[in-house]
Amino acid sequence: MEVEGSSKKMIATQEEMVNAKVPLPYRDQCAHFLIPLNKCRQSEFYLPWKCQNERHVYEKCEYELVMERMLQMQKIRQQQHQPQSQSQSIPLVPKTANA
Repeated sequence: MEVEGSSKKMIATQEEMVNAKVPLPYRDQCAHFLIPLNKCRQSEFYLPWKCQNERHVYEKCEYELVMERMLQMQKIRQQQHQPQSQSQSIPLVPKTANA
């Protein structure tokens, strides 16, 4: 399934998400990472030091989706020719203290 405006494809099907009882707000392009994460969490009794690899992969996917949406919004604003000051644009790479 292709999601309009996104470079990521939906890998998990609606049936898989329903069977895994994924809540509606979490049924996005990263749901295929959330399903094994939730299974791991349940099998490990939600211990915070367990399932770190699965959690990292899921959170990275969500971060990439947010960054992609931010880039799209910046492009839309630039196309509308709205004057943007330097403080309104969001840098993709944060400046370090030494730079």
